[in-house]
Amino acid sequence: MPASLAHRSAALLCLLLCILSGLGGCAGMGQEPLRVNVAGIDPLKGEGMEMRFNVKLRVQNPNDTPVEFSGVSLQLDLNGQSFASGVSDQSGVVPRFGETVIDVPLTVPAFAAVRQAFALAGSASSGSFPYELRGRLAGGIGGGARFVDHGKLSLPTQSLMGP
Repeated sequence: MPASLAHRSAALLCLLLCILSGLGGCAGMGQEPLRVNVAGIDPLKGEGMEMRFNVKLRVQNPNDTPVEFSGVSLQLDLNGQSFASGVSDQSGVVPRFGETVIDVPLTVPAFAAVRQAFALAGSASSGSFPYELRGRLAGGIGGGARFVDHGKLSLPTQSLMGP
């Protein structure tokens, strides 16, 4: 009998864990993704040949629950190539149905800048280049919230060509 009781206890525990993990999955269902846009870019002093920028991210939370975060990571790709990355240990809360601005220093390695300069020089396009910004707000029960922003960057070709 004791072995049978142990099997039943183990089965009951397993069933309980399955139910709880199923409920945890339901808690995230119906949540809309965070909306993240670049609100500004300011130059920072770089080291050697690298370039550095302070990227201001506007994070909007379209959900009924606040999102706590304890760090941010970013990766910026231009023309399908890795271009810049950055991290910040900034922490805070994006309020329910609210927004906040987060500063993240972004580093462009020298070789990535040179590669993109050659791509720009050899390009016969209209001065519009695809970008993708991927990131993660760390923290919370699920380990954080991931986000993606993408589009096209347009260079002011008129001002580059002169009058």
